[in-house]
Amino acid sequence: MSLTAHLPGLAQSTADQLVKATHEVCPYSNATRGNVDVTLTATV
Repeated sequence: MSLTAHLPGLAQSTADQLVKATHEVCPYSNATRGNVDVTLTATV
């Protein structure tokens, strides 16, 4: 599974950090963690 977020106007490093942090607190991500491999990608 892949999750791609397009965050125009942010620096790439900020976008990467935001996507990673969001994935950590997302209820869906928490429910599937350990059972589903997820690839995170942020584009700016």
